[in-house]
Amino acid sequence: MSITAPGLRPRASALGNAATITWRNLLGYIRVPQAIFFASLQPVMFVLLFRYVFGGAIGAALPEGVGYADYMMPGAYTIGLAFGATATAVGLAADLKSGLLERFRALPMTRSAVLAGRTSADFLRNVFVFAWMTGLGYLVGFRVHQGLLRYLAAALIVLAFAFAMSWVFCLIGLLASSPETANIVAFPVLFPLGFVSSALVPTSTMPGPLEAFAAHQPVSYTADAVRALLFGGDLTTPVLGSLAWTAGILLVFAPLAVRRYRKATPS
Repeated sequence: MSITAPGLRPRASALGNAATITWRNLLGYIRVPQAIFFASLQPVMFVLLFRYVFGGAIGAALPEGVGYADYMMPGAYTIGLAFGATATAVGLAADLKSGLLERFRALPMTRSAVLAGRTSADFLRNVFVFAWMTGLGYLVGFRVHQGLLRYLAAALIVLAFAFAMSWVFCLIGLLASSPETANIVAFPVLFPLGFVSSALVPTSTMPGPLEAFAAHQPVSYTADAVRALLFGGDLTTPVLGSLAWTAGILLVFAPLAVRRYRKATPS
């Protein structure tokens, strides 16, 4: 089947191209169930490690009446889905090394479709991971206190942030010389964002410079937005902060990734 059909408007053609590549990547998850298993395993490790190994010590720093399971899960959502974006970098680096991206380049399709399809497939995978983490959270004591609509809004905020991070890792995957290099480069990007943040510990426990960094970076805004939606509190600052970071990351890294894709797959 041809990827583009004659007579389609450019926008319709681009959407069709992206949908085709999205389906191709989803089939990869279906045919290789180990990919879904390992995508689900990392969030499980985060939840169990912090709930049962560090939770007792960290919980002592929380305000009275706040359980650590409830405090932790918004951060676990944010970090777990953001770390899952490393699969984007590794997958693109593997496709580039194998020559698959050059074959895509030879087809009559829009240049952005390959990257849009990859990130869209990762977005859909993250929907599954988010639901899976919610079930796991309930097993360790987490509860949603503000109703279904706020839970769905929280899910959309985390999924949008993870989608934006996928574009960061698109660029890393296209710049890396191999899948192994892409995996190595991804973690120095994610670890400061994930752990120097309010995701898993209150920022008030950090030294001054780290607290200032943690309070204004995207993982903290996103985790705090999810907390406010699920448990109450001020919504405006964290939600607007998270959405601003998400939009900014997309506006910067999506064009950079598309430009790098054009250079990485010469005609």
